[in-house]
Amino acid sequence: MFTGIAKLAREGGQLEQKARVEYRELDTRHLLNRCTGERMPFEWTINPYRGCEFGCQYCYARYTHEFMEFREPQDFERKIFAKQFDLPTFSAELRTVKPDEWIAMGTATDPYQPAERRYGLTRKVLEVFARRQSFNLAITTKSDLVARDADLLVKIAKRNNVRVNMTVTTTDTALARLLEPMAPRPDLRLAALRALSSQGIETSVFACPVMPGINDSKASLAAVAKAAVEAGAKNFGAQVVFLRDSARAVFLPFVEKSFPHLARSYREHFEKHATIRGTYPEKIREILRELRTEHGLSARWPEHAPKWQASFDFSTSEPADISAPANISAPIFRQVKPSSS
Repeated sequence: MFTGIAKLAREGGQLEQKARVEYRELDTRHLLNRCTGERMPFEWTINPYRGCEFGCQYCYARYTHEFMEFREPQDFERKIFAKQFDLPTFSAELRTVKPDEWIAMGTATDPYQPAERRYGLTRKVLEVFARRQSFNLAITTKSDLVARDADLLVKIAKRNNVRVNMTVTTTDTALARLLEPMAPRPDLRLAALRALSSQGIETSVFACPVMPGINDSKASLAAVAKAAVEAGAKNFGAQVVFLRDSARAVFLPFVEKSFPHLARSYREHFEKHATIRGTYPEKIREILRELRTEHGLSARWPEHAPKWQASFDFSTSEPADISAPANISAPIFRQVKPSSS
């Protein structure tokens, strides 16, 4: 017997069925949700969809499908829910937002995933903000589709604070395809960011997540920082990978297949901890500060940012002894190419 959002998820009608993805409608009480985390750098969230078709191997948000009693980790990318949009209700919700509060869009799912081309919920939300003033809105995506809404973003920026954050995990196209199989290529994301920046939209690049031995070399993240500057971004940051149970169930087998020499270290660490502690996060913060200084970039998020967003770092570039388990809390992984197997 299902109750709450799990019941609503099963009552929603099927919108469309593709070979690997099912789209369903979700009746929801609120599109705007209060963020209860005390250390979050925003007070409100908007996620027009539940689930995300991009299928990123490291995605931390898979657990959100468990609230609807979908327990298979792959359900997050195969069962996509489009929330019902009611203009009067959403307009009323916005009246509860105080002038100094931030609204984050895209915290649990990508607002510009493939479903947006079909249902246009993100654009409907932006159309509302384009008629309002004095709001603070941050949009996070890894899709070039965001450039479609440049006209609305320009309108919003005239009377509100708006920022577009583009996630660029790596500038290596082959590695990006391995990590984010259904997401647009990094060069397409950066081109979209460049288009927005050229029209006066404030933009940021997040090199997220930082994964030991995979994309954490200084050269790798420095390449992302350089690309961010070339795309007109003003802000740059990153976060260390963290794995809840549902994310771990997908990511650890992926590491075993694609980066077998790292599998032992990852499994021994993440079977006990969801996050990486120790000197690693502090080292990342140091390097990020250096990169931002070198390229004239800002951190943008305030100092009270949450641990999962403030754990920025890079590994050293020293060769790893892969014959023994590595210490992820003080990693010495080297940058490697993905396995061809």
